[in-house]
Amino acid sequence: MAGSSPPFLVGMKMPVDSPGTAVFNSALMTPTRDEIEDALGAIHHPALRYADIRFTRTDRQDVRIRNGKVEGLSAQTDRAVGVRVLVGDGWGFAASSAIDAGSLRLTALRAVEVAAASDLASNRRVVLSDIEPHVAAWRSSFETDPWSITLDQKIDHLLGATEPMRGDPRIHQVSGEITCYRQHKLLASSVGSFIDQTTTEMGGGIEAAAIEGSEYQRRTYPNGFGGDFQAAGWEFIERLDLPGQARRVRDEALALLSAPKAPAGRHDLIIGSSQLALQVHESCGHPTELDRALGLEISLAGGSFLQPEMLGAFQFGSPLVNIVADATVPQSIGSFAFDDDGVPAQRFHLVRDGIFVGFLTGRDTAPAIGGRSNGTVRAESAARIPIIRMSNINLEAGTTPLADLIADTRHGILVDTNKSWSIDDLRLNFQFGCEVGWEIENGRIGRLLRNPIYTGTTPQFWRSCDAVGDQASWQIWGLPNCGKGDPLQTMRVAHGAPAARFRSVEMA
Repeated sequence: MAGSSPPFLVGMKMPVDSPGTAVFNSALMTPTRDEIEDALGAIHHPALRYADIRFTRTDRQDVRIRNGKVEGLSAQTDRAVGVRVLVGDGWGFAASSAIDAGSLRLTALRAVEVAAASDLASNRRVVLSDIEPHVAAWRSSFETDPWSITLDQKIDHLLGATEPMRGDPRIHQVSGEITCYRQHKLLASSVGSFIDQTTTEMGGGIEAAAIEGSEYQRRTYPNGFGGDFQAAGWEFIERLDLPGQARRVRDEALALLSAPKAPAGRHDLIIGSSQLALQVHESCGHPTELDRALGLEISLAGGSFLQPEMLGAFQFGSPLVNIVADATVPQSIGSFAFDDDGVPAQRFHLVRDGIFVGFLTGRDTAPAIGGRSNGTVRAESAARIPIIRMSNINLEAGTTPLADLIADTRHGILVDTNKSWSIDDLRLNFQFGCEVGWEIENGRIGRLLRNPIYTGTTPQFWRSCDAVGDQASWQIWGLPNCGKGDPLQTMRVAHGAPAARFRSVEMA
């Protein structure tokens, strides 16, 4: 079941002075390789089958502006060490914020104790897929270090992006935010791996909220829920051109106040890239997590309607629907070189030509379907145990330009930018609300429509897809707040999608 691993990632060693790649110095309060490997070597038990030690340092800075004033400034640094041990058929895990050599050894010994106790109560045989050792270093690239831009510069940028949206009395609130994120991760395992990875990310966006009487509308750019995010530096914020988009965002929020409501009933829908990316996340990404399908992880939002016996036979969508998991996409926040099992990043199909063909798997779940891990096990930080998480789950582009999609639609609605969503605990029945819609009549874009809401059942919806936009309408969107697990882990993932058309979709 595992996909191929690109040769440029496997065992890659990147020098710290590589052109175009600035490296964050996290040496301060970071355990050395010798300290980590000494602690790993101290793990002993007659039934020991596997052990790993992870260290993470996570730095985050958030700046938020509302109505011309600074609403929030925050800076966080989190350091943690986590030790995972398999004794017999019992997993043990222990974590600590203390990272000196003595504490590393104590944390490792505590994980062994937990694993031994778990083995006594285990009623399930743990089978791990094979893995090769890797010694490698990897850094995501950026041009301008986010931390080299002063707070004053970030505040001024947001003020310049939000002030043009003010002035009309119907504009109730304008806001903008910028987030800088970096995580340095070390992994040492008993199979002989030592992997050093650092990801640097930027994100941001703006929003205008308008009120007239009892009507409330909002428009966001480039996306709702904080904007868009990329594994990049300050140059990504500049490329977004938030100030240049401000007046359009304001004007659309105001226009929506008096726009007609999107009509209920069945309509042909063209769904824009950002909305379709969230549709992929909720109705394909989550249900293809194998731990959900096996009932091993159902604490948040339940299990999955997709089951192992459906592999290779279930008609998930129309023959035009191809959905891939791809952890190798450049500059995406869902990309990495190795997952937290030490498995190389891969690209593989979840849905090929409309047929369900793959799950997201880890070393301890892939054997249940006769495969090897495809490298999708990660944790929010070393303080949490790794579980199956999405990487970049992408709907592949088709061949139809967006203009042709519209021209070929006699009566329909174009919708985009998510406003609300609801989906059941099997990821089967859903409802999505969008910020904006446009009427399509005789192949032409017509009136602006407010509050478009569409609903459906996952396979019936994807089977109704009869045209997929080309690469020109395809974009990858960073989603930094995907929740899963108990205790809850918030993971950074991404989704690429073009525009696409769906026939006879129910609208509320």
